[in-house]
Amino acid sequence: MSIHAMEEMAEDNLDILDVEYCIFNGQITRIEKDDPRGIKYVVEGKAVDEQTLVGVVGRFTTAERYSDNHRL
Repeated sequence: MSIHAMEEMAEDNLDILDVEYCIFNGQITRIEKDDPRGIKYVVEGKAVDEQTLVGVVGRFTTAERYSDNHRL
């Protein structure tokens, strides 16, 4: 997880569990192919409290690893 993502989480009173919950239970709402570093996936879902909306932008760094770039 990037420093930027951790700063964004802190500003919105979220923690890593909220981001993980969003990724595991949310859905991909957008795929951005215009970044030269690779395809970015926008995942939107809810935090652990099931009320707070969370958006996560990241990319797959390997076939099995999703790297969170920053939170929406």
